[in-house]
Amino acid sequence: MPGDGNSLTTLRTAITVFFALDGFVFAGWVVRIPAIKEQTDASASALGLALLGVSAGAVVTMILTGRLCRRFGNHRVTVACAVLLSLSVALPPLTHSALALGLVLLVFGAAYGGINVAFNSAAVDLVAAMRRPIMPSFHAAFSLGGMVGAGLGALVAGSLSPTRHLLLLTGVGLLVTAVAGPVLLRHEPPTPPERERPAEDAPRRLDGRTRGLVLVFGLIAGCTAYGEGALADWGALHLEEDLAASPGAAAIGYTCFALAMTVGRLTGTTLLERLGRTRTVVAGGATAAAGMLLGSLAPALWAALLGYAVTGIGLANLFPVAVERAGALAGPSGVATASTLGYGGMLLGPPAIGFMADWFSLPVALTSVAILAAVAALIGFATRRAAAG
Repeated sequence: MPGDGNSLTTLRTAITVFFALDGFVFAGWVVRIPAIKEQTDASASALGLALLGVSAGAVVTMILTGRLCRRFGNHRVTVACAVLLSLSVALPPLTHSALALGLVLLVFGAAYGGINVAFNSAAVDLVAAMRRPIMPSFHAAFSLGGMVGAGLGALVAGSLSPTRHLLLLTGVGLLVTAVAGPVLLRHEPPTPPERERPAEDAPRRLDGRTRGLVLVFGLIAGCTAYGEGALADWGALHLEEDLAASPGAAAIGYTCFALAMTVGRLTGTTLLERLGRTRTVVAGGATAAAGMLLGSLAPALWAALLGYAVTGIGLANLFPVAVERAGALAGPSGVATASTLGYGGMLLGPPAIGFMADWFSLPVALTSVAILAAVAALIGFATRRAAAG
C-alpha cells in the first residue's frame, strides 16, 4: 500500500475505532461483574476462577493469532475477532453457576485476545510507516472506549438488567464492525521498504538478544496488564463491599481509572518524544504504585477514586510502549509474545486476587498491583541500556 498521507490517516482512523470498540465492550462487561457474581452466587475465589476464563482464552488465542495474522493479514483477523467479541459479550448473563460463567468467558476471552494481537500488529505497522511514537494514541482510544462503556454501565446499573445491557453492547459492536470493517479491509498494511525484509524474516531469524528484549517488554506488559485486569475485575467490587458504595458509584471507580488512562495516553506521544521510553516506563510504574496503595487502602470513597485515577495515569503508557517495541523487533510474533506475557498478568491476576481476598482481604490483595507496578519500573530502569541499543 502506498504510504500517502490520506491512506495512512484513513487507516489510522479505522484501527482507532476498533481499539475504542474493544475498550467499550470490555468495560461494559466488567462493570456488571458484581451483578453476575450475585446471579451465580459465587464466592470471591470461585468468581476469580471463573474470571480466569477471560484471561485463559485470551492467552491461548494470542499464541495462535500471530500466525493467523501472518497468513490472513492483521486487518482480516481484527474484523473477524471484533464480530466474535460482540457476540460473546452477551453470554455471561445467561449463566447461573461459576462453572458455566467460566466456560462462556473462555469464548469471550478468545475473541478479546485475538483482536488485541491483531490490531496491535496493525498499529505497529502504521507506527513504523508514520515514523512517530503514536502507539499511545491507539491505546487512548481503548481507554476512552472503556470510559464510555463504564459510564454507560454506571447509568444503567440500577435500571437495566445485565442481560439487556450486554445484549445492547452486542448490537453496538456489530454495527461499528459493519461500518469500520470494510474500511480496514480495503487497506493493505503499510510496510516501509527499509523494513519489509526484516519484518518478514523476524519470526525466523531472531537472535538471543532480540528474543531476550521481547521477553523483557513482555514482562513489563505483564505487570501492567495485571493492574488493569485487577481494577477491571475487582475495582468495583472493592468499592461496593469495602467502602459501602452504591452499584452506580462503584462503577464510577472504573470510569475514573479509564478516564485517567485516556488522558495519560492522549499525551503519551508528547511524553515519549520528550522523555524517551525508559523514563516514561520508570515514572509511570512509580506513579501507579503510589496510586494503587492509595486506591486499595484508603478508608474513604473519594480517596479510593483518586487512587484509581493516579494508578490509571501511571499505567497509561507502559503497555503501549512494551507492545510497540516488541512488534518493532519481531513483527506480529513479537506482538503476540509480548501480549501473551502481558495478558499472562491477567491470567494470574483474577484467581490470585480472589484467593488473597479470601485469605486476607480484598484491599490487601489489591496492593499486589502496586508491587508489580514498581517491578515494571525497576525492570525498565535495569534494562535501559539494552533497550536503548
